[in-house]
Amino acid sequence: MACQDYPVTTNIEWLNRAYSADGLPALRSLYDEWAASYDSDLSKADQNYVAPALAAATTAKYAGDLTSLKILDAGCGTGLVGAALANLGAKKIDGVDLSQGMLDVARKTNAYSVLETCDLSKPIEKNTDAYDVLTCIGTLTHAHVGPEVLSEFARIVKKDGWIIATVLDDIWEPVGYRAEIDKLVEANKVKLISADSGDYRKGAGVSARMVVLKVLS
Repeated sequence: MACQDYPVTTNIEWLNRAYSADGLPALRSLYDEWAASYDSDLSKADQNYVAPALAAATTAKYAGDLTSLKILDAGCGTGLVGAALANLGAKKIDGVDLSQGMLDVARKTNAYSVLETCDLSKPIEKNTDAYDVLTCIGTLTHAHVGPEVLSEFARIVKKDGWIIATVLDDIWEPVGYRAEIDKLVEANKVKLISADSGDYRKGAGVSARMVVLKVLS
């Protein structure tokens, strides 16, 4: 399920390596190494990684009061999304990520109830209808996790729950994310509420779709 697509170059060497990683072991090792400086690297003016804050605001907009909702942050990384959700009142957030190094940093945010390693390219070891909301920000990107994971997300989220995910604009159609969502819509699994393009790494001029799905079954 790892997403294989065309080469891309950024102005952060860590991202260049991540976008061209040869398999999941290499990707895991890279993120373990990058974890210590990840937040500071992406907060610099030439990156201005706004996606986590925008995703948290989008979650609150559609899901409403976050206080009692059980949320899974899939591909949680260092916890930027979890921290943003917690700032908006969320209290029941679980996080999963490929990299233990990233999870070690995420733990320091105190935003998460549970943090576990997880390979999102395989069936996710979570019960069906386990969560009210699932967020996946920054993981549906070059050479990471492919569009097939979206059906797993729909399985994990309760009926009338929400999936909030970013998909980079340049892979939205070429890699098949749009097509996979269309399939889920046709199967009456989800309703596509929006997939508007907007800021992602604003300082670098990188945009992404903020995908909002309501789970129907």
